[in-house]
Amino acid sequence: MRKVVLITGASSGIGLALCKRLLAEDDALHLCLACRNMGKAEAVCEALLASYPTAEVSTVQVDVSNLKSVIWAAKELKQRFQRLDYVYLNAGIMPNPQLNVKAVLSSLFSRNVIHVFSTAEGLLTQHDRVTVDGLQEVFETNVFGHFVLIRELEPLLCYSDCPSQLIWTSSRNAKKSNFSLEDIQHRKGQEPYSSSKYATDLLNVALNRNFNQKGLYSSVVCPGTVMTNLTYGILPPFVWTLLLPIIWMLRFFANAFTLTPYNGAEALVWMFHQKPESLNPLTKYMSATTGFGNNYVTMQKMDIDEDMAQIFYQNLLELEKCVKDTFRKADCQR
Repeated sequence: MRKVVLITGASSGIGLALCKRLLAEDDALHLCLACRNMGKAEAVCEALLASYPTAEVSTVQVDVSNLKSVIWAAKELKQRFQRLDYVYLNAGIMPNPQLNVKAVLSSLFSRNVIHVFSTAEGLLTQHDRVTVDGLQEVFETNVFGHFVLIRELEPLLCYSDCPSQLIWTSSRNAKKSNFSLEDIQHRKGQEPYSSSKYATDLLNVALNRNFNQKGLYSSVVCPGTVMTNLTYGILPPFVWTLLLPIIWMLRFFANAFTLTPYNGAEALVWMFHQKPESLNPLTKYMSATTGFGNNYVTMQKMDIDEDMAQIFYQNLLELEKCVKDTFRKADCQR
C-alpha cells in the first residue's frame, strides 16, 4: 500500500522542494498537495507526474487562514483516504516584513552578529491583519488553521499499530520572549511571525503528550535561512545583489545559511526516514549546510515549558469551540 503524504504550502519554496525530494527518494508515494492557489497546485502536480510517472500526486484546496476552507478540505480528504502517514504542516506567512535598521547596525558591532543574522532575531517586524474569522492572520495561518486541520483529520491519523507523523516547519526565529499566553495571537506585538513559530513549538510538545498513545507523533524542523520570494521582499533587489556574496561567505561561519529551498528541505526529508517514536519532542531538527554546500541535520533542545504547552493546547481547544459556535450561530440566522 502506498504511503500517503499531505503537504500544506506545497506549490512553492520549501514545500515544492520537499515534494521533489520525496519523490526522488520514493516514487511509490501518494503525494497530496494542500494549497490555496489551485492553478499553481495543478501546474506543480502535472510537472511532478511528468518527472515521476509512477507516483500518485493529487491536490486539495485549503486556505489555512480560513477555517471554513480548512474544514471543507478535511472533509474532502476523509472521503479520499483511509489514513495519512505523514502530514507536513509547512504553509506559513510573514506579511510585510520591515527591517529594523537600528537593530541591524547595532548587531554589526555585536559579538552575536552571526547568530543574529542567521536567525533574524530582533531584525524584522511585521504588520499583521485580521482574517474573515476575526483572528490575527499570522497566528491563524501558521498555527491555528493547521491545528484545526489536525483536529478534523484525527480519524485518519490515530492508528496505534502504525504511527502517523506530523512535521511542522518552525524556525530559528521562534523566540519565547515574543510569545505570551495572555496574547496567544500576538495582537499587541510587532513580531507575530516569531510568536507564531514559538507557538508551533509549544503545540508540538502538547500534541505528543496528548496523542502519542493513540499512534500520532509530532516533530518540528527548521529549514534555516532560505532565499525565497518572501525573503527577497524584505529589501530592494539591488541590495540583495550586493549582499548575496557576503551571505554565501557567512556559510563558512554558520551552518544555518542553507540558502536554497532544496537545502532547506534537508531536515524535512530526513524526518521521512525516521521512526517517530524514536524522536525527542523537545528537540528541534534543523537543516544545515557547510560552507562547501554539503547538507546535514543538526539538533537543538527547545526552550519549552511542558505545562505552558499544555495550557496553550487547552486555549486552542477553547478557541476552536468558540469559532465553530460562531459559525453555527451564523448558519442558524440565515
